[in-house]
Amino acid sequence: MTVTISRIYDRYADAQTAVSGLEAAGVPHSDISIVANNSDNWYGNKGKVDRDHDGVDDRAEGAGTGAGIGAGVGGAAGLLAGLGLLAIPGLGPVVAAGWLAATAVGAAAGAATGGIIGALTEAGVSKDEAPLYAEGVRRGGTLVSARVPDADKVRLETILNQSSVNLQDRSSAWQKSGWTGYDPSSEPYTADQVQKERQVYSGNLR
Repeated sequence: MTVTISRIYDRYADAQTAVSGLEAAGVPHSDISIVANNSDNWYGNKGKVDRDHDGVDDRAEGAGTGAGIGAGVGGAAGLLAGLGLLAIPGLGPVVAAGWLAATAVGAAAGAATGGIIGALTEAGVSKDEAPLYAEGVRRGGTLVSARVPDADKVRLETILNQSSVNLQDRSSAWQKSGWTGYDPSSEPYTADQVQKERQVYSGNLR
């Protein structure tokens, strides 16, 4: 039996470490996914990425088609070699790779609940937790999800727990500030809003 485990990180670097840890623990690239907020264009500022040497930025290709998310991932390259830019309703611009992002793009076409929530719940994440993960990304975080054998869940969650956000505590803080729930039709956070959000929680900046 396969289960989906997910965590939110305030810093992209911590999410990278989590992905690398899962890969080192034997989780296949195809079963890991990462979705990171890109409202402040931190990824776009890293310069051109042209792994297939066709003269076109691979990230632009992925953003334009909604396809190829995670494409080129294989061998020793790892999941993070397949990062691409795309937009998900309610989240705005994100940098993503893996199965969850690909599913979210497809779900966005007809899912009333929004692409990312539809993708998460389809993968087995509870309807209570899925909106919290989505809101975490919307506010500037990075989501890492993995499909793993139930027997390995506890061992692999230990890897994900390092530097991850306590989602229950965080959502309680959101609610105290007036948040009533994730709304896929709401405006994505701006770069300034993301910056302020990160400063509230330990000032963690990418």
